Amino acid sequence: MKTIDDAGLAATGAALGVTSHAAERRLRGLLEKGLPLASRPWQALAEQAGMSEEQVMACVRRWQADGMIKRLGLVVKHRRLGIQANAMVVWNVPDARVAEVGRRLAHETAVTLCYRRPRRLPDWPYNLFSMIHGTRRERVEAELASMIERQGLEDLEHRMLFSTQAYRQCGGRYVGEGVA
Repeated sequence: MKTIDDAGLAATGAALGVTSHAAERRLRGLLEKGLPLASRPWQALAEQAGMSEEQVMACVRRWQADGMIKRLGLVVKHRRLGIQANAMVVWNVPDARVAEVGRRLAHETAVTLCYRRPRRLPDWPYNLFSMIHGTRRERVEAELASMIERQGLEDLEHRMLFSTQAYRQCGGRYVGEGVA
């Protein structure tokens, strides 16, 4: 009786379009690092993960359908582009208004992040956070003043916290180190 070793089983699965859990885990780790700068990035990922390009695309489509991947985005190293003034604006918004104010701020073109967090009373009353980037501090301050006026948010307590040091900037990480 002929037996199939692991390599033969993997080759048979690949021929049928089936991927192993190990290959999918490698692919997840590779995707976390970003798409390779190549003319065929999906093919490059496939080669690194031990899969075919079609298998990679099928996995990505399945992960999108399952909600594991919500979107594929770009992490811009904004400091390298001259965007040096980065401010987190923290807002103290009444709970009854926070969803509405958050949606309005999220639609502002200058706002790159906007999310709700729990207050940490008594020291931290802020429950809405929005990020604004600019080339100079004065421009970011002017943009915030314009947004406050445009959105009618003069009544809301807020603070503008400028970044002083960038330590790390990357997308989410979900696969352990050394896996990919």
